[in-house]
Amino acid sequence: MTQQSTGRRVVTNMALSLDGRYASPAGPQDMSWVMPYAVTDVARDHLTSLWEPATTALLGRVNAEGFLGFWPTVIGMEGADPRDEGFAKWLVDTDKVVLSSTLDTSPWERAAVVDKPATEVVADLRAAEGGDILVLSSASVIKALLAADQVDRLAFTVFPVFLGGGPRLFDDGLPPGQWTLASQSAGEHGTLALVYDRVR
Repeated sequence: MTQQSTGRRVVTNMALSLDGRYASPAGPQDMSWVMPYAVTDVARDHLTSLWEPATTALLGRVNAEGFLGFWPTVIGMEGADPRDEGFAKWLVDTDKVVLSSTLDTSPWERAAVVDKPATEVVADLRAAEGGDILVLSSASVIKALLAADQVDRLAFTVFPVFLGGGPRLFDDGLPPGQWTLASQSAGEHGTLALVYDRVR
């Protein structure tokens, strides 16, 4: 397992279409392509394996509003999958850092709003004690960290759909680098969960 000298890994997680998109042409609010696959066992187990070793969630503002608006409502929800409820409780209870240039104060508990580049925030977090730093589906944050070669573990769920348009996660000009496959699993509807570690 590749680790930074501080021991804190930066772990990014994103759902991708088979044609490499993280959002449909309708925009990131359109989750219709994600939902049939996000509730599969392989997707739920994948997310659980990522949050369990993490002690900090790093989010962009838009994703923070979406995640922190929805997930707390799952706690105690009748019929909720225990894995969903576990993630929801972790998200509420863990330390969160939200990157935003527009928010002055945090509307969420245990969440600090920071107006600094993602790379600087990660450097500060690495210097502190703790477990993994988990970046949850925040494309702008993940892109900035990939461009600076600051991602230690790259996790995806790949859903078997072509979106035919919309933004891609991997931009041209990323620093060359080698990755090793840490885990893989396939599930219902052809959902794949893949985890790669950066070789340094």
